[in-house]
Amino acid sequence: QGARGFKTPHLDRMAAEGTRFTQHYVAQAVCTASRAALMTGAYPNRLGMQGAYNHTSRDGLHQDEWLMPEMFKARGYATMGTGKWHLGTRLKFHPLRHGFDEWLGIPYSNYNTKYHPSLAPEMPPLPFYDGEKIIELDPDQSQFTSRSTARAIQFMEKNAARPFFVYVPHIMPHVPIFASGKFKGRSGAGLYGDVMEELDASVGDIFAALKRLKLDERTLVIFMSDNGPFLSYGEHAGSALPLREGKLTVFEGGVRVPCIARWPGRVPAGRRVNAAPFG
Repeated sequence: QGARGFKTPHLDRMAAEGTRFTQHYVAQAVCTASRAALMTGAYPNRLGMQGAYNHTSRDGLHQDEWLMPEMFKARGYATMGTGKWHLGTRLKFHPLRHGFDEWLGIPYSNYNTKYHPSLAPEMPPLPFYDGEKIIELDPDQSQFTSRSTARAIQFMEKNAARPFFVYVPHIMPHVPIFASGKFKGRSGAGLYGDVMEELDASVGDIFAALKRLKLDERTLVIFMSDNGPFLSYGEHAGSALPLREGKLTVFEGGVRVPCIARWPGRVPAGRRVNAAPFG
């Protein structure tokens, strides 16, 4: 997409072997609403979903909505998600109540914690779920990317003989950002560069697993973002240049996001499309 200072060889290869959509727009420039649209195919306003939920939120995605994992599950797919959910914190809104067989991750944004820039003293510990059970409080955020990647690959290995839907909404690079020891300082482009190179490595690990499982040519992989960069937190949140502004705004930088699709033999390789693929 034109980033400078850090390397993303796996995403570059994905773009070369697939199609890059340069005008892909999300439904809203904020996490909860955008994810509601992605999961249901409906405008979030029609679902009563807006803003970004936190630990105090009582609302969530209604049980009657038909989500992508439920659609796949009805067709015999194994389904799992790992990363950030953000569609409701109460048990009835949990991913396992919306069509996922497995879930590993957090219920809302990683800054609704002791790392919040202004409300840290009143923030409870961040819960980390495996299924419907909290297995950790305030987990090491530098391990989020590697843990989600490993769990996704484990699920793919376990279900290699049947169709599967794997949803990996990585927690990084939502602020606060962290890179694991293996990647910290590696990019030479600051912490944000380190985080992005670790995300790129995650993409590479997933593609390597698909190849090893002989599923590479049978699997559609889509890479995208839920909104633009969180510019109110400074340069470490990324940049949408040459687009204006970022997250929480309706300027291009808030709602126009990267999108790459790859499926050998089905999605044309090396193609650039200046039109939105979905929505």
